[in-house]
Amino acid sequence: MKYIVQGGLSETGLQGTIRVPGDKSISHRSIMFGSLAEGTSHISGFLEGEDSLNTLRAFQAMGVEIEGPTDGKVTIHGVGMFGLKAPEKALDLGNSGTSMRLLAGLLAGQKFDVELSGDTSLSKRPMKRVTDPLSKMGARVDTAEDGKPPLKIIGNQTLNSFSYQMPMASAQVKSCCLLAGMYAQGKTCVTEPAVTRDHTERMLKAFGCEVTVSDSTACVTGPAKLIAADIDVPADISSAAFFMVGASIADGSDIVLLHVGINPTRTGVIDILKLMGADITTFNQQEVGGEPVADIRIKSAKLKGIHIPEGLVPLAIDEFPVLFVAAACAEGQTVVTGAEELRVKESDRIQVMADGLQALGVDARATEDGMIINGGEISGGTVHSQDDHRIAMAFAMAGLRSTGDIHIEDCDNVNTSFPGFAELAATCGLSIKVLNE
Repeated sequence: MKYIVQGGLSETGLQGTIRVPGDKSISHRSIMFGSLAEGTSHISGFLEGEDSLNTLRAFQAMGVEIEGPTDGKVTIHGVGMFGLKAPEKALDLGNSGTSMRLLAGLLAGQKFDVELSGDTSLSKRPMKRVTDPLSKMGARVDTAEDGKPPLKIIGNQTLNSFSYQMPMASAQVKSCCLLAGMYAQGKTCVTEPAVTRDHTERMLKAFGCEVTVSDSTACVTGPAKLIAADIDVPADISSAAFFMVGASIADGSDIVLLHVGINPTRTGVIDILKLMGADITTFNQQEVGGEPVADIRIKSAKLKGIHIPEGLVPLAIDEFPVLFVAAACAEGQTVVTGAEELRVKESDRIQVMADGLQALGVDARATEDGMIINGGEISGGTVHSQDDHRIAMAFAMAGLRSTGDIHIEDCDNVNTSFPGFAELAATCGLSIKVLNE
């Protein structure tokens, strides 16, 4: 599948009031914790994208009765912490690194053996960052060459609680260790070098698990028990980010995004855009299921280049593909440092974005841990997303400022996080065609 976005500089920008799909991170965790809980959990706002559906299918394969999703509603009949059953074959997690890393922690304490596999992209992603701490807890996890998937988890191991100083800021690694800690005796603590998203800690509390957080350390006490809960999944700020940037860079824009999750560990994209001069306001703030949500209004603005503070990088790590597009449209130079984590996402997002921006005539230079972008004109051209959903959507929004048409190859994986993206963007004013090739 490919996108063709018509250039020619939009005069009306993005308009309307929309709700983007549910938060992917929270959708994953709702299935995991609901399955391990005692009782029946009801989920609303569930993201019906391939990544979170792969998590749902994995738990069905392990004997959990799950109804839906139907219009974002899912009913999970929990089996308790030790109620999962050995699947008949390897659990195929598709493109989802979150599924693989969190499931590695959850399944390390089970009585049965299980294999976790994924698609070509996931099979290239580093897993030693989770298998190393798991082995320190007493888990047995075999990997392919260089610590890459598939993961073969050997069951019936005794897990030991421990304290772990994470070498990198990664919510997936932190969550993996905490989830394994639920199966260990005593307190497992994880200290991170920089703040990362805390959906695991918040949702475990919602399911009745004892979790303590102090400064940069989160602890869970095992053996743990989860009690069924009802979860309302807010709209995903990572998906909302494409419309935040699109509305900011296109003249005449005025758009409202409804019920967006504004967890403070995820709002780096808003903070960065505001530092660049974006016109963004939040209103109707409330808390739903332990997660803060709000409506967000974005109007077009003249963005300026900045040196993005490294402290904000982990709080916006998934939003950088489209932030690079914002930088390309800003006046002056934008410098990103401390973002080496982008090189081990669904693609090498630093290099792939730099290549794509250069193909569109943008002065962009990849560095080891980020990028240097001098804002200016975006021309038409062809870019390759390398099967990375966020890169495909980022370049689609670049079409709002391009002087010619942008052809975006390899867009099938957009459905992993944002089913219906092109259709929703078109209703707001983006001139986008989808070609199924």
